[in-house]
Amino acid sequence: MSITTEFLRRPLMTGAVAPSSRRLAYAMTEGIGLEQAQTVAELGPGTGVFTDAILARLASGTRLVAVELNPVLAARLSATRRDARLTVVQGTAADLAAAVGGPVDAVVSGLPWTVMPQDRRDRILDAVTEVLMPGGRFTTFAYLHAAWTPAGPSVHRRTGLPL
Repeated sequence: MSITTEFLRRPLMTGAVAPSSRRLAYAMTEGIGLEQAQTVAELGPGTGVFTDAILARLASGTRLVAVELNPVLAARLSATRRDARLTVVQGTAADLAAAVGGPVDAVVSGLPWTVMPQDRRDRILDAVTEVLMPGGRFTTFAYLHAAWTPAGPSVHRRTGLPL
């Protein structure tokens, strides 16, 4: 079963049609201090491309909590990654504080911001703000076409991230 299959089965739950590239995962995890982090959260790990890039940068005692809404993808990620630093939580990123149980040094997100309803997007961004330590890093990406979606300008205003 592929991420494409999951997208076709659950398009509102699975925001990507294809897995992210290793090159994007490298770029998303570079320069955000993962090597010194104690706790990192990943939102929407999907097939685990970002998860692998994060784990490659983490020290042995660092904890990575990956929150995945799609139960099939969460179960597959849990079954295929045998790393004691990784905890996969099947649930919504809006409940990030409960999932991580404390402050985090960095949040890496693969969530499809522009396809989710604004109230859900706002709850998730509030959850990120709640758990992120002062000086912590939040990294995410959007596909180029996202700038032209109705939600694109709203995401830009809320996060300050360029689209």
